[in-house]
Amino acid sequence: MEGRRVLITGGAGFIGSHLAEALCERNEVIVLDDLSSGRRENLQGMEVELVQGSIRDPELVRRTMEGVDYVFHEAAIASVPKSLDDPIASNQVNVCGTLRVLCEAREAKVRKLVFASSAAIYGDAPTEIKREGDPPVPISPYAVTKLTGELYCRNFWVNFGLPTCCLRYFNVYGPRQDPSSEYAAAVPRFIDAASRGQPLTIYGDGEQTRDFTYVGDVVQANILAALDVDHNGEVFNVARQEAVSVNELARTVLELFGREVEGGTVHLPPRQGDVRHSMADISRARADLGYHPEFDMRRGLELTLQALENR
Repeated sequence: MEGRRVLITGGAGFIGSHLAEALCERNEVIVLDDLSSGRRENLQGMEVELVQGSIRDPELVRRTMEGVDYVFHEAAIASVPKSLDDPIASNQVNVCGTLRVLCEAREAKVRKLVFASSAAIYGDAPTEIKREGDPPVPISPYAVTKLTGELYCRNFWVNFGLPTCCLRYFNVYGPRQDPSSEYAAAVPRFIDAASRGQPLTIYGDGEQTRDFTYVGDVVQANILAALDVDHNGEVFNVARQEAVSVNELARTVLELFGREVEGGTVHLPPRQGDVRHSMADISRARADLGYHPEFDMRRGLELTLQALENR
């Protein structure tokens, strides 16, 4: 993609800033972010226009959307535990905010909107491998908001002709992921603890599995989805298609830091809303979008650690 005007909502956040970095050299990139979880320093050294504000502000979204070719809608309260603590706030941002972005994208006649959805919508479905056609079983308010966003994206394509695509992310990790939040994901928490010489905290027995996906592969999927013209209103899994237990993740992180595995972890009770197993079937994204994940977990973790060392 080049020579386009691109809007990234939530572009100062973890995934959004990686999208901005990949696109800003050959495109005009506008980032809309209220900086509630995103950070200005995530965009340091990038030629982007940062507009600070909420996706729930109709006038601001309308102005920011003017002349935009592509929208990458990453802005969200992206936390299962936080949605359990405050489901109304999650709904206001993730549902009402998404609807506002869709409405203004429709008015601006953008070429395509790519929506960041989540594997959370599968919930604790009994199938070992999650496929896009599986019935959704959301078990958290966060998952409900993401499923609702998907339905709105489909609706805007069918009823209004707004080209859309939804990407269900599976446990994305990489540089710039914030370990300090109480809602932080496992990878940044583990890396932060290991770097401090502290034990890695595992919720439950650690045998729950996840499909850990390096952020570079997520960027690839987003750009492919934006440029695709044949699969509007559709949903695609974005992952590596590899089930890794949380215990295995912890062992790998400890090994990369040169620490002994024995005594390097501590277990706490499982967290409410967590699913037991989550692995994606990515055959549709491969066939329809040309998506091919490039980073296995160890390589992704090595790149994440390198980025920390170079800060």
